[in-house]
This record gives sequence, C-alpha cells and structure tokens, in this order.
Amino acid sequence: MHTDLAAGPRKKRRRSGRWIGLVLCFAFALAAAMWWRSSLEGNTSFATPEYTAKPHAIMADGAWTGEYADGKDEGLLIPLDTARSLLGEGVAYEKKTDSIILTSDKEVLHFKTGALDATLNSKPTALRFAAKNVDGKVLLPVAPLTELFGLKVEIGNAGDIVTLLMPGEAVQRAEVTAGKKKGIELREGAGKKFAIVERLDAGAGIRLWGEEDGWYKAQSENGHIGYVAKVGVTLLSIEQVPLTGATEEPFVAWHTAGKRINLTWEAVYTKNPDTDQIGELTGVNVVSPSWFELIDGKGSIRSKGDAAYSSWARAKGIQVWGMFSNGFEPDRTHEALSSFETRSAMIRQLLAYAKTFKLQGINIDFENVYTKDKENLVQFVREMTPLLHEQNLVVSIDVTPKSGSEMWSAFLDRAKLGAVVDYMMVMAYDEHWASSPEAGSVSSLPWAENSVKRILEEDQVPSDKLILGVPFYTRIWTEEPDGKGGTKVSSKTMDMDAVNALIAEKKLKPALSEETGQKYVAFKDGNAVKKIWIEDASTIVARAKLANDYDLAGVASWRRGFESQDVWAALDQALQSGP
Repeated sequence: MHTDLAAGPRKKRRRSGRWIGLVLCFAFALAAAMWWRSSLEGNTSFATPEYTAKPHAIMADGAWTGEYADGKDEGLLIPLDTARSLLGEGVAYEKKTDSIILTSDKEVLHFKTGALDATLNSKPTALRFAAKNVDGKVLLPVAPLTELFGLKVEIGNAGDIVTLLMPGEAVQRAEVTAGKKKGIELREGAGKKFAIVERLDAGAGIRLWGEEDGWYKAQSENGHIGYVAKVGVTLLSIEQVPLTGATEEPFVAWHTAGKRINLTWEAVYTKNPDTDQIGELTGVNVVSPSWFELIDGKGSIRSKGDAAYSSWARAKGIQVWGMFSNGFEPDRTHEALSSFETRSAMIRQLLAYAKTFKLQGINIDFENVYTKDKENLVQFVREMTPLLHEQNLVVSIDVTPKSGSEMWSAFLDRAKLGAVVDYMMVMAYDEHWASSPEAGSVSSLPWAENSVKRILEEDQVPSDKLILGVPFYTRIWTEEPDGKGGTKVSSKTMDMDAVNALIAEKKLKPALSEETGQKYVAFKDGNAVKKIWIEDASTIVARAKLANDYDLAGVASWRRGFESQDVWAALDQALQSGP
C-alpha cells in the first residue's frame, strides 16, 4: 500500500518537469535569437556625449579639448589656454596689463581685452572683434589666430561644434558608402556594443583620426567624434591644412654660403678703438662691439655706437652686430623684461640704433639674471626677432655652458631661445673663473666640447645655429699659503702676448697637458706657485676643428686685442678649410 501511494505522485512530477524543460528551452532559444540579432544590429540606443552639455564644444586632433567657444561665425572666441596648447608660446598673456601678444616668425600683434585697437609690428591696426576677460578666463578672437598662424576653424553643419585644425596638419578624408540602412552608425566606442552618437547617411563625408580594434576613429560633418566600422567606409584623399606664410621667402641670416662665421667681440668700455691701430683681421667676417647697455628698468639703453667704426668695418666687408648687454644687473633686468611696454621700448631703441649705425645684426648678452625672468627673456626675444628681421637684422644671443648656477646659467632656456634666434653663441670659457677657489684652465678642450654637445643634444639647438665662443685670454694663477694651513688662490687675466713675454723672460718650458689639451707651465715665485694653462694659436686651431667636427655655424672670439697676431691666419685656415 505504501508502495502504490508513493508511485502515483512520482509520475505526476515527471510530466511537470517536461513542461518546465520545454519552457526553459524556449527561453534559451529566444535569448539566443535576441543575442544573435543584437550581435548583427548592435546596440540601438543613442548616447548623449558629455561635450553637448553646452554649445560650441571645441574639438582638436580628434578629441574634445574640454573647452567651449563663445560667440559665433567670424566673431567666435576661444579660450587663451586652448590657443596656447595648440599654437605654443607664440600666444602670450600678460596679466598685469591684461594684454595679449601673438608672435609668429614675421609678425608681433599686441592688443588688450575689450579693445579693438592693436599694434602689428609696432604699427597701429584694428581688430574686427575684441578679446574678452570673463571672470579671469581670457577668450581670444579666432580671426588673428587664423591670419598669423594659419589655424583653420570649422563649425559643424548643425552649428554647435567647433573644430580647430593646425597649419600643416594632415588628416585622412573618407566617405560613408555601405550599411543595410543606407548608412552606418557613429558609436561611442570601437564596437557594436557601444551606444550610437549619430547615424551617418551613405555619401556623408567624415574625417578619420585613427584606428582601434578594427574600427576607425571618425568625426562627422556635424563635428561629433566616435567610431565607425571599416566595412562601411571608403577612403578618399588626405586633407592638408595650408601652412601660413608658405609662399613667403624665409629670412636668410647668412648670405655667404659655405663660409663659416668668424666673429670677434670688440670690448668698448669708455671709447671706441682707433681703427687705424687695429691691424689686419685675416678671416674675420663679423665684429660685435659692446655698444648698447640697459641702464634702467624702464628699458632705456645707453649707446656707445661709433659711425666711424661701423664705416671702417663695412669698407673691409665685415658685418657689424652690435652687442646689447643688460649690464649684468638683475634688478633693472627684471623690471625691463616684465612688461610688453618696457620690452617694446628696448626693441624700438635697438632698431633706431641699428639704422643710425648701419648695423647688420644685434647680439644679446644678458648675464646675471634671476631665474624667475627665464620666460620673460624668451618672450623679449620672440617679440624682438620678427621686428629685427623686418629690417634685415640678424639676431643672436650669448649663452653660458650649462651648469647649476642660478644667475649665470639656469635662467637661460636654450631650447626655446634656439628656436627663435638666428644664432646662439655658447661662451665656452670661464670653466675656472676669476675668483675660482681652485686654479685651472679657462677652457679645457674636453670641457668646451662637452659644452657644445649638451646644448646640441639636450636642447636640440641646430648645429647650424650654434657658434662656439673661444677665449683669446688665459689666467695666471697664484697659489700661496693662507697662514692657516691652507692655500690661498688668486688669478689675473693675461692676453696671449703677455703670456709669451713671461715665458721668454723666465725661460719656461711649457709641457702639454693631456687632460686639458693645452700647454701648461708652473713655476715658483717666492712662497707662491704660479700656474698658466696657455691659450695660443694651436689651441684656437683645435677649437676651430671642434666647430668643424660638429658642423657648427662658426666661432666667436672674446676678445679682439687679447690675441697674438699669428692667431688670425691660423684660425681662418682651420675654420674655413674644414668639412
């Protein structure tokens, strides 16, 4: 009896299990069919991109910049930070005067927020639309950015999205050509599982910004950015944004092709030299007299220029690049560099002096400068160079070898300066300076070579812009007991003839120092020891060879009057006969 009662219900449960199994199979089949369909059609939902929260999202390089434009059509304004990130430091803002300075290779445009008045290369001009300062955020009109830099600005077909294209940028164009619904979907990501940003009709044009997992990163004519399947796209031509000023002739700094620069600095302290007493400067093709000096924070410049000296040089076929020094005074330098007005005052005076003395160039020699003025010095050179080039003037700057010195090295941004100037003189001397705590060479040859290599490699200054500074002087070092168990070290500068006379007088026999690549002498003088690392024609030839080996633009010697007369012919032959 118990067996019969138990048997009945078991049969009933088996019928119910079959029914549940059929339902589950149907559900699985339905789910599989839906998955199969969705795998073919993809995600059919639409996404609302984050950048659509406000109108005029700015796109660049195939991505949203995170910023928005203001205004419309030709009156469009974009954030200064966006312009600077795309165009570099040719876009500058001076907060204390609320000024914008745009510098290109040939032009300097200055204007203030809220104003249509501007200056272009120091001449009055007018803007069509003014810049704005909205709650501390500066917005620039796009018109001058397109005119000076060649920035291309597009507004999407729907009128909401702004696309910025850089001059020289190359972008692949394509066309939508396939899709079951006579088009394809622009999706948030590279795959059908991602939501749709926009449906693109067959024949629609798109830009391609890259490739990911077999999908193209694309931008529609409305400006939206997403991904499209490769199968629905046909590649067209490459779009090349024109380079601004591509048809203009670039400024040529040196017209003597195949001949290296052989510059010598003329130190003018109180009065200019009597040119009748200078003698023959065999091979010298540029002189740089120290004529101009900054004398106050307002940008005033004192001149010791001499028309007779300039006329003498021109008659010999020698160019004159007037040196402009900051007087090695950091406070006045800081003040003079700190505003567009004072920087412009310096530039105007230099242009006037260049015209007065018929110069071919300006050589900038700023030393002992605060590190905080690093960017303002670069900005000064950016603002100066186009204006000097407009007057066919060569722009050069003197830099020290790289070191940890704050005031003598760290303030120099050699990479940025090298991108702007025509020539950079590396003053490869004062390895051991006048008050050095130990005696040593003014410029050992390995140290000079390393000074050149670091600027070429670390700062990427082109070799055809770099000029090697060479010393015509040395120092006689005195080491004597200091009375405290140590040694007192002092030095005195000597020119080449003075060293030769001393060696002859004391019947010294110089020996070659393998470490420095120079001849060296040491001798006793009472309780003191005198040491000289000798600079002569042989070391100058070795330095010229160094300039040739690194394919530099030439050499610059400090200074005329310190050399022995045999130096000029030896330097010229070594410098100009090299590869």
